Amino acid sequence: MKVIAKRCVQAIFLCLALPAALLAGFGRLKFGFEFFAQAFALVPGVVGDYLRVAYYKLTLTACTLDWRIQFGSFCAHPQVTVGQHVYIGSYCVLGLVDIGDRTHLATAVQVLSGSRQHARDSTGMIDLEHGTLSRVTIGPDCWLGAGALVMASIGERSTIGAGSVVVRAIPAGSIAVGAPARVVGRADADGVNTRDTVAGASSAGGDNRHTDTGTDH
Repeated sequence: MKVIAKRCVQAIFLCLALPAALLAGFGRLKFGFEFFAQAFALVPGVVGDYLRVAYYKLTLTACTLDWRIQFGSFCAHPQVTVGQHVYIGSYCVLGLVDIGDRTHLATAVQVLSGSRQHARDSTGMIDLEHGTLSRVTIGPDCWLGAGALVMASIGERSTIGAGSVVVRAIPAGSIAVGAPARVVGRADADGVNTRDTVAGASSAGGDNRHTDTGTDH
């Protein structure tokens, strides 16, 4: 009964989001897509959660109805894929990214479209037309702590500490912290608690690694 009720609510919000999706060309019209993505990011509470998911179901490359994207968060491009039971905390910005099942992003995580979005011409001036957008992949069952900045892919079952800056690919099953992010251990390897491992590496290293993995959404 609970599942049926949820599906009915999701169907209602799909109908509510349909006019916006039409105006966005179901993700093909850049201006329309960005306008409604940013507008719906500001709808509070559970209403906003359902509305955002419904809109993205109709406009993203691929996503399910079974995920959450909270207040203040939005996708900057429609070429995004999101797996089942993904959680996106508040004030996150998602570039060109593929997010695997059950992955959680805490508050204020930013996923950029690679690290070379802006180029410079021969005089050193910013060239807005010749940057390179790259797709980032975040595997299933990952945890990204609050304020993490991601510019490279992250393997499945990995934990990224709060405030970390990922500039190079992180192997699957890793714990990575710092700016730039460094692998300091294996996620849950041999029963080691992920949070304790990150905290221990931070206190021992003294190199700006973070003790808080951002568990407060």
